[in-house]
Amino acid sequence: MKGRFAPSPTGYIHLGNVWIALLSYISTRNQNGTYVVRMEDIDLQRSKRSLGEALLDDLEWLGFEWDEGPRVGGPEESYWQSERFILYDKVLNRLEEQGLIYPCFCNRARLQSIASAPHRGEVVHHYDGHCRDLDGFTVAQKKLEKSPSMRIKVTDSTMDFNDIYQGPQRFVLRQGIDDFVLRRGDGMYAYNLAVVLDDISMGVTEIIRGHDLLETTAQQMYLYSTLHAEPPCYGHAPLLIDNDGHRLSKRQKSITVKELRELGWSPERILGELAVLAGFIPKSDAPSISLESLLIYTAHTKALHCEHIVLEKSI
Repeated sequence: MKGRFAPSPTGYIHLGNVWIALLSYISTRNQNGTYVVRMEDIDLQRSKRSLGEALLDDLEWLGFEWDEGPRVGGPEESYWQSERFILYDKVLNRLEEQGLIYPCFCNRARLQSIASAPHRGEVVHHYDGHCRDLDGFTVAQKKLEKSPSMRIKVTDSTMDFNDIYQGPQRFVLRQGIDDFVLRRGDGMYAYNLAVVLDDISMGVTEIIRGHDLLETTAQQMYLYSTLHAEPPCYGHAPLLIDNDGHRLSKRQKSITVKELRELGWSPERILGELAVLAGFIPKSDAPSISLESLLIYTAHTKALHCEHIVLEKSI
């Protein structure tokens, strides 16, 4: 099997990131799999190469070792998404030739006006199929005024899968309503397209990520089906939240590994705190464990079936 950790270098790595890296690393290593690190710097406005390098520094300091990715290489030409646009172009052109995608000229104001709240088990709806059946002449005229986004033509589909952490899942995609964007009007590729193409190309068979990305899975599974590829096994892990109920994230200015290092924390102490939260090791006043030792403790660990875990104390 092959697992991966794919962070976005838009800030310094924080404990929420390390939490997901740890869970994916343990799962991959305990299955004797290949571990991949990939930098999802597709957002060229927010991502910075320097932050990506700092992120890699922190991962190495914590004890993570990867088999494929930046600094170690592998069968892929690059493990930075910003250097993989040729692949995305090629696939998008092929989908357009097959009539599976179409240009959309709707602006943000219109899209916001038609958005509706989804029913349980349905993907959040953002569209009404307005540009789905435009004729060639109309498309050509509109392209003179505006660069379109590119949407995939979704057919009515039900996506069922058994999530490692959340159990059986079912999502409904409906024709037209759930046509989602693969490339924006400004030329930026959508997360759903890039992540699926990269995971297919890199042979990823298991994806451990945060619970907040659960509802993107249906769209990604639809892409796998469209591309005639086998989807991976998904695990949407519980998120770390603070005492106020906020998930740890860059926007919440969560504690970063950089800050903890400057405060004199050791890798073992950081990993120990996270291991206690996961129930990997007994709770104690000063947990401390290396990543190598943690793999031994977790050889037969079961998944955490919940949506979030509270980081009870400020560390």
